[in-house]
Amino acid sequence: MHNGDGKEAFRMFAMRAAILACSAVGVFWLFYIVDFTIHAVIAGKGDAGANPFVGFFSFDPPSVNNPVSALTGINAAVFGIVITVCSIIVQLTADRYTGVAGLFLRDRTNMMVAGYYVVTCVLSLWLSASLQPDYIPPITVMLALSLTTGGIVLMVPYFAYVFWFLEPQNLIARIRKQALEVAGRGALLVDERLSSESQVQIIEALEELTDITSNSISGKDKIIASAAVDALRDMAIEYIRVKPDAAHIWFTVGDGIRLTPDFVAMDPESLRDLEARHTWVEWKVLRQYLSIYNESLGAMRDINYLIAIDTRYIGEAAAKAQDEELVQLVFRFMNSYIRATLNARDVRTTYNVLNQYRKLGEFMLMDGHHEAALDCVRHIKYYGLVAFDMDLHFVTETVAHDMSTLAQLSNQVGSTAEKEILHEFLELDRPPFVRGTDKALMGVRKAQVKLAAYYILTEQEERARAIADDMRAEPLDRLQLVRRQLENVANKDFWEITDRGRNFEYMPPKQRACLETYFAWLGIDGANGKSAAPEEPTPTKD
Repeated sequence: MHNGDGKEAFRMFAMRAAILACSAVGVFWLFYIVDFTIHAVIAGKGDAGANPFVGFFSFDPPSVNNPVSALTGINAAVFGIVITVCSIIVQLTADRYTGVAGLFLRDRTNMMVAGYYVVTCVLSLWLSASLQPDYIPPITVMLALSLTTGGIVLMVPYFAYVFWFLEPQNLIARIRKQALEVAGRGALLVDERLSSESQVQIIEALEELTDITSNSISGKDKIIASAAVDALRDMAIEYIRVKPDAAHIWFTVGDGIRLTPDFVAMDPESLRDLEARHTWVEWKVLRQYLSIYNESLGAMRDINYLIAIDTRYIGEAAAKAQDEELVQLVFRFMNSYIRATLNARDVRTTYNVLNQYRKLGEFMLMDGHHEAALDCVRHIKYYGLVAFDMDLHFVTETVAHDMSTLAQLSNQVGSTAEKEILHEFLELDRPPFVRGTDKALMGVRKAQVKLAAYYILTEQEERARAIADDMRAEPLDRLQLVRRQLENVANKDFWEITDRGRNFEYMPPKQRACLETYFAWLGIDGANGKSAAPEEPTPTKD
């Protein structure tokens, strides 16, 4: 029940209520029949009088008036208990997550139960007023007894349903589902007023999920925060699927949301661009991500990683849908994540976010979006240089290996952007690096040597020599150290647990064996790193 949807929860609620009702009524009739039979035997009554059902339904007005009148108080008391318990639970949940009361009141099951108790109370009240000294309406009395029994029996299963309903993960799923339904309907509307109302509901759902995430981060509740972040991703991806069928008016930021903080603070030209690019919904989702990302920095790094992963998924969905504007928007937010992380000097988080950024670039190459992949490489390179300026050398080294991976993949898939990607990679070690003084350059050179070894292995000597020619001005002692360190790494697994899994400097044995050829071009002979006469540079094409 805890992991099911609303229909499954209602089915369980109804089944439990039915089992309790049948059990209670069954126990009553079992003992009543036994008692009635014993009484009939002792009293010596005939067959007609020995029928327990006839005896039960033969109401005696003087003796039944008071019990029937008491049904009003019983139903009111039960209804009061239900309202009190539900009010307390809903209020406690609403203090933590906004919008809970509205969700609770809009739920069909909750309204059906409340309506049931109201009808039962009113029926029993009118029944008590209709009683006469010499007449009892038997059908109405039986109905009142049945409804009262049902009201008492409903309490326990209904409380279980309420607790299920108010579980944060179920609230998140409900918000997500309702928002998707609104987006699916609202995007097709051509009426300006109705479209604007749907936009308001979408914005409210996104902000409710953000609020749940923020409160969960404050309470160190990673499970709930992760579920809310994933719900935002699901909403964005599902919206991308219905987006091609949307009416033109849907992409205009309506009056109902134009004055919300995120939109009212935007430059008018930027807002017009959002409308022209048809990306205001995705922008809002990613804007919520950025807000959560900044809040999570240093407090809950796992949420930062998850946001980067989910943003990558949105970018991949955009690429599949051929939505180039959204792909560029995803890049902008990925860049914003990295900038915020570098400003916080959080190397570990930058390392993991770059991993997702590289994977997004890999997807672009595999899916044929070569220009987008080139943009990804250029962005990664830029932040590698920014990290160097901030003395975050490990980030620069990470960027180098990611660019090397993308350059190799671009070669494997025959990308039209391969030449530009390789050029950007070889430019990574240009100024502001100061040769001979920085640690980051060692990591950059190792990544470049690995790529050159791949080119040699795949018999692409021209590309490998281009890297060698770029490296000829390096001091021999640095080249010797690069060779020794690369040749000594024989285990692909890093000795610590990382999301990347593979050691940066690892190469398969056949690729590692190509180091000898490469370094011979640079005058480094033998595994001990001794220098030899270097080969003449090979001219390369532009």
